[in-house]
Amino acid sequence: MGFEVVRFEGGNVDEELICPICSQVLEEPVQVVTCEHAFCQACIHEWLSRQPTCPVDRQSITTANLRSVPRILRNLLSRLNITCDNAMYGCNQVLKLDALQSHLDECEHNPKRPIGCENGCGFVIPKDEFKDHNCVRELRTLCHQQQQKLTELKTEVADQNITINELKRELNLIKDFMRAMRVSNPAMRAIADQMERDEVLRWSNSLPRARVTRWGGMISTPDDSLQMMVKRALSESGCPPHIIEDLMENCHERRWPRGLSSLETRQNNRRIYDNYVCRRVPNKQAVLVLPCDNSHMSEDVMVEPGLVMIFAHGIE
Repeated sequence: MGFEVVRFEGGNVDEELICPICSQVLEEPVQVVTCEHAFCQACIHEWLSRQPTCPVDRQSITTANLRSVPRILRNLLSRLNITCDNAMYGCNQVLKLDALQSHLDECEHNPKRPIGCENGCGFVIPKDEFKDHNCVRELRTLCHQQQQKLTELKTEVADQNITINELKRELNLIKDFMRAMRVSNPAMRAIADQMERDEVLRWSNSLPRARVTRWGGMISTPDDSLQMMVKRALSESGCPPHIIEDLMENCHERRWPRGLSSLETRQNNRRIYDNYVCRRVPNKQAVLVLPCDNSHMSEDVMVEPGLVMIFAHGIE
């Protein structure tokens, strides 16, 4: 709570600087607003937790009645000369009280001063624990702790996946209901159509922009395995289920619009393709060209619900 009086030069400290509770030199002092009696902050808080009175004159007080001591009292304290906390460990420094904490942080005699292990484990250990330090034991303990944490994270992820799957199931039920209502109710049909458009727009905005540098690297007739890889990437990116099948159908030239329908046409229109706003299919050499991003393009080079273009190379 306070600083021991014997630690100060001469062993004589003004009575005004002594805490009435612990009878030691004030540490982090505060005073009562009404009677101006000063105490160590920790001392008076502990006292008030047991009885709400001033320890000196017994008038009723609470922590709300405490404030910092005047600057003159702080200055008197800061000028006192005190020995280091680590004197018993060999430190002979005598310094001003206000410089004590900065000295303790760097004191080479501090038994709790952190030092790095030089045997290769990379641990930082308090000085007084270094003699008992065992790199292998500490690394095993760390590995065990990390394994426990990994197990906890896996459990948390599994629980989150269950929650996500439940939410997906509920969302699909709502979509099925909306589709059923769409057939019989024109107003519901308009709402459902708008919801689907908004879903596609949100998904499109979540994907990074892409730039095709070599249109000649386009694969116009991708095989089934290549299509499956791209479809999986689309699904994992959050592609709305109601368009994913049509998008994958549109990755083959047999479903492309007139402006892309043949190699000759594609060569003639290559400059037009530079105006496409493309979205990158995550981790694949493939791009998406969606109507919501390309309202400026003509119908000759666009198709609903969008184009999937797969490349051998040439995407940034």
